[in-house]
Formats: sequence, C-alpha cells, structure tokens
Amino acid sequence: MVIDVLRATSTMVQALAAGYERVRCCQSVEDALALRAPGRVIAGEQDWKTPPGFDLGNSPGAFTSPDGAEVVLATTNGTPMMAAAAAHSDHVVLASLLNLDAVVAALSPADVLLAGAGTNGRPALEDTYLAGRIASRLEGERTDAAVMAEWLADAREPLGALAASADAAKLREAGLGDDVEWCAQESVLDSVPRVAAVEDGVGIVELTDPHGATIRSSAETRV
Repeated sequence: MVIDVLRATSTMVQALAAGYERVRCCQSVEDALALRAPGRVIAGEQDWKTPPGFDLGNSPGAFTSPDGAEVVLATTNGTPMMAAAAAHSDHVVLASLLNLDAVVAALSPADVLLAGAGTNGRPALEDTYLAGRIASRLEGERTDAAVMAEWLADAREPLGALAASADAAKLREAGLGDDVEWCAQESVLDSVPRVAAVEDGVGIVELTDPHGATIRSSAETRV
C-alpha cells in the first residue's frame, strides 16, 4: 500500500473519483511530457512547483472534474515510490486520508506493507500518521515501526498531524496551504486505486474492481 498524503496519492484518489479513467505515473518530468497526447492531462510537481509545459500541478482540488480521459502524473516522491512498489508486488493499492475507509475495507486479513513515500528519502510525518491509522484497523502482528506509527496516529487528529509536518510548511511557503486542508479530509471518497500494470516503467493506476475485489495475502502489518 503506497502512501503519499501530501500529495500524490491524494491527487490520484481524487482524480479517479472525479471520473478520469486512469492515471499514468511517471518517474520524471521528461517521461511525463513524452506521453502528451489528445485526451491526456499532464500534471505533477517538481520542487513544489508545476513544471514548465505541464497542464496542472499536484493539487487534488484541481481534479474535481475531468479535463480528459487520463492524467499523466510525475511527482518528486509519490510516483517513483509507486513504481518501485509495483516492481516488488503483484497487488499495490494507493491510500490517502480521502479514501481511508474504502481502502481498509478493500483489504482482507493480509500481510500488508505500508510504504510511505516520504520526502527525498526521509520519512514524512503525514505518511507515518496515515500508516498508523491504517495499521490500527488491521489484524495480525505488527512490526515496531507499525506500532510507532499507531502511537503517532493516536496522538493527533488529521489536520493537526498534516499541518505539523515539514511538507505542509513547504506547501504553505509555496502558496499551496489549501492543499493541506484538502488532503486532511477523512473518508470522503470511495475510490480505491490500484496499479493495474507497469508499461515501460510507467505505472498504470485504475480503480479496483467495482464488484469488490479485495487484496489478499497472509498476516503481518509492516511499515
């Protein structure tokens, strides 16, 4: 389960809930621009800014109605993490606070690895917080990291946890403070994105089976 609360997984959840058919997740700005085609919206961020030539940034509030069939997304941390996860697992789902209830409901009792994208290789407070919220609702043994994430989640409410993070401070500096409040909304969307395929290093993210397919494996919760 890939987590990038501020903001990649929040943006993907929002985009698919709004009606985009899929999100193509790229590992670089150049890869995203190379996929420009009719019906595709090129979106993302680099150093908190919308890259030159992109149609949209990485603010989930910009994805409330589709401007095409697909989003091509490139971000500093979230989209590379998603591609890395897909290389090591056949079942990868994307989690945010926006779809917290839905993503937990999509899991059967399972060996779940909660993978926070973090920031430039370092853990991020907001991702650890969400990992703790999810871990607390799953059965089975926990790693020490999962227990620590649960303790953090017990100590804060969503907006307080997100707003206290270094990434939230960077967003406020960039004039994107509203994104923090948007991403702190809890369980307002039913979308459960999954990695459907990886093509030439680009992750194809779509919604899970609308008839309720679940992600299955065996019994440990790891962070």
